[in-house]
Amino acid sequence: MATQADTRSGSGRGEIFDLLSNHRRRYAIHYCKGEGEPVELGDLAEHVAAWELEKEVDELTSAERKRVYTSLQQTHLPTLERAEMIEFDDRTIELTDEASELDVYLDVVPADSIPWGIYYLGLTVVGSIVMAGLWLEVVPTETIPELGWATFVFALFAVSAVVHVVQNRRMRLGEMERPP
Repeated sequence: MATQADTRSGSGRGEIFDLLSNHRRRYAIHYCKGEGEPVELGDLAEHVAAWELEKEVDELTSAERKRVYTSLQQTHLPTLERAEMIEFDDRTIELTDEASELDVYLDVVPADSIPWGIYYLGLTVVGSIVMAGLWLEVVPTETIPELGWATFVFALFAVSAVVHVVQNRRMRLGEMERPP
């Protein structure tokens, strides 16, 4: 696995993004993080299959379980082990300390939302318009003083930052029942 310095370089990041590009590997990491202790391959395969097929675990057929079990055992878990994200000993999977660094690479954006970078860009435009209006004296300062406008813009950024942090923590792998 790449060191932290290597991970910040292009090659390390590329490897991380390649690992996370597959939903089964993301689901496996999500399940392991959620459990917080070593997990059995059978349990992992059941949950990954259920999430993939959008079913409950008890609704899965043995063929659905086996297909995911085999794929995890032969492909995905060895890939995660080579990347030093997990320790895998035939039937038991345990996350390594390196797996905790993966959250940095996941900016999960719900389907009905916009990316935070675009949101903050829009907020900056609003703040710039208010500040330009104050400089050009086109924003009314009789009812709301200049300091009030500045406080308003600051408050928008502060509230947005708090919501952003809370949402990011809630959307991390392993934090929700179903993977994001």
